[in-house]
Amino acid sequence: MSPQDYISLEERYGAHNYHPLPVVLSKGSGAVVWDVEGKSYFDFLSGYSAVNQGHCHPRIIKALTDQAAILSLTSRAFYNDKLGAFEQYITALLGYDKVLPMNSGAEAVETAIKLARRWGYEQKKVEPNKAKIIVCEGNFHGRTSTIISFSSDPSSYHGFGPYMPGFEAIPYNDLPALTEKLKDPHVVGFLFEPIQGEAGIILPDDGYLKTVSDLCTTHRVLMMADEIQSGLGRTGKLICCDHENVKPDILILGKALSGGTFPISTVLANDEIMLCIRPGEHGSTFGGSPLASVVAMESLKVLVEEKMAENAIEMGLLFRAGLQQIHSPLIREIRGKGLMNAIEIDHPDPDAAWKICEQFMANGLLAKPTHGDKIRLTPPLVINREQIEASIKIIHQVLNRFQA
Repeated sequence: MSPQDYISLEERYGAHNYHPLPVVLSKGSGAVVWDVEGKSYFDFLSGYSAVNQGHCHPRIIKALTDQAAILSLTSRAFYNDKLGAFEQYITALLGYDKVLPMNSGAEAVETAIKLARRWGYEQKKVEPNKAKIIVCEGNFHGRTSTIISFSSDPSSYHGFGPYMPGFEAIPYNDLPALTEKLKDPHVVGFLFEPIQGEAGIILPDDGYLKTVSDLCTTHRVLMMADEIQSGLGRTGKLICCDHENVKPDILILGKALSGGTFPISTVLANDEIMLCIRPGEHGSTFGGSPLASVVAMESLKVLVEEKMAENAIEMGLLFRAGLQQIHSPLIREIRGKGLMNAIEIDHPDPDAAWKICEQFMANGLLAKPTHGDKIRLTPPLVINREQIEASIKIIHQVLNRFQA
């Protein structure tokens, strides 16, 4: 079959809810993927940070296949011999009393919302059905009907109403606006991304996370950090909040928790919050399965033991320094932390970023634009110096040719 044959199959039989680049991938290893014709590419999307540990990391794949051959699923109707060990490992690693395992990142966000509301009614004594959660404009937390209710992106919410109440949005990185909102006694949580990923790698000011933590503590509001994209080594720390020595009240993880093998997510919190939900009030058939438990624990161990966060710091500095040497009028801004980076394109053609990504693809580098003019550049954390330098060369050549 030709690449177009595969693309046509998806177009004919699949829902049209994605707009992929016209490349058909069939193999991956580390920071490199190959298409069906054998051409190699540097992967600068990493499954939206799901593949932090690199494609098909041998330790993770071994853990997956070994456990899959023994026992994959029991449901939570019974205990299994793998979940407790995983729960002990991740709570000790990240410093929380309890963990609630789910599957997709959106499910974890929904879980965090339920936790915050229940905590608000039971612990903060908010009037029934009056709890509010503050969110940020430009957020991306998933696409469930609840989550799109507080999105500011029309492509996420338009035509899907009615919308869930109980959320109020403020500008990202706006501490005065947050301070004002937290005065409302009905506010139970502040849900935010330490770095906004889908918005185009938007970083807050230095000190923002620490001040958010202090404000939430002062007003007895839960600090709810969605680290599904920014966590697990991506920015050079195990979680992004570690850069300011901040511990969120509720920590939401996903994506790289499985090393890109299948959906695994978690919500972490201490007992005062987590034990507000009791048997039968929340759950997931696949969440906390023996297979998920083994894979998630190995994925975390790989990140820690192979010092991938440290490599993200070193390679991120090298990468941004290389980008800064590209003196192209197409680049409006370069921003990032660790290996979570983006370039913002300055060009009158609204499709310029997409066309640039097509040229990246033609030259052996895969990336995708977001919000029209921003290109995320987020390779696996196993990428090495030689691969970074080769990638910078591709980006430089493409931008020069595109401008010409």
